[in-house]
Amino acid sequence: MTEAAVAAAQPARASDANRPPRVRVQRRPLHGVLLLDKPLGLSSNDALQKAKWLLRAEKAGHTGTLDPLATGLLPLCFGAATKFSQLSLDADKRYLATLALGIRTTTGDAEGEVLERHDAGHVTQAQLAATCAAFTGEIDQTPPMYSALKHEGKALYEYARAGVEIERKSRRVTIHAIDIVAMHPGTVTLDVRCTKGTYIRTLAEDIGARLGVGASLAALRRTGSGGLTLEGSVTLAQIEALPDEARAALLTSPDRLLLDAPELRLNSQDAARFLSGLRRRVDAPDAERVRVYGPEPRAFLGSAHIISGELIADRLLTPPEVQALLSA
Repeated sequence: MTEAAVAAAQPARASDANRPPRVRVQRRPLHGVLLLDKPLGLSSNDALQKAKWLLRAEKAGHTGTLDPLATGLLPLCFGAATKFSQLSLDADKRYLATLALGIRTTTGDAEGEVLERHDAGHVTQAQLAATCAAFTGEIDQTPPMYSALKHEGKALYEYARAGVEIERKSRRVTIHAIDIVAMHPGTVTLDVRCTKGTYIRTLAEDIGARLGVGASLAALRRTGSGGLTLEGSVTLAQIEALPDEARAALLTSPDRLLLDAPELRLNSQDAARFLSGLRRRVDAPDAERVRVYGPEPRAFLGSAHIISGELIADRLLTPPEVQALLSA
């Protein structure tokens, strides 16, 4: 008798008989943007997968990685909204960063081992303000070893954990503003507005070095991404507390990612042709990006640019996606 036949002939265990059958989650097409307030300890992908499961969504993606030790705004794109996720990835960011003055660590944040401790009690607010001003504008940053940047297919943090130092090229970023929110003995909280790709951990270390006491990042909270803020954001716990039928209502239209672009509305005939990818003549000035709508109030069709009165599509929704948004 084969092993399979023997197994089939054996009676089922009582625990198996009492175990409820596994229920397969029925996925559904959802289209829109969810402003998630990411919790401490979860990676951006873990938070995305949890939200995707809670909403039973077929397709989803996030718009910019937050470290597990960071909290705050993580815009999640579902369905048709994923076509515009790059806009949020490229957008300026805003953070509340808490620095531990006088403490340097192996990772530049609270997760690493302490390398040095210095008394920072003599640092004044005026000195801190002058130091922050020195890092405002265009600056060159060297990415930290404890980062997700890839080298020969491996993340830098993998080399760092193995004790291997990789040479990194500096990159130019822009710090639009650094405002002091609070200052207490040993810690300071800063409101930082910057371009994408800025390493706040590196900024914290550089500020500490310039002050002569060292510093590391004690906490980080993202409060803005482009025109998006934490206003109207939800936590995973809040989503989970809602009944299944109410969760999809948390999504806002994909055009939320393009609200800084001017709006252009087309008549029914031009809207249909635009959706098929055809260029249209419009009475509008040149623009790098516009939000395009059909005649219905919420008929978002996609993004485009205008050159010499010609509307040229960039990212288009499909007719079923437009209809799904209209009926949502």
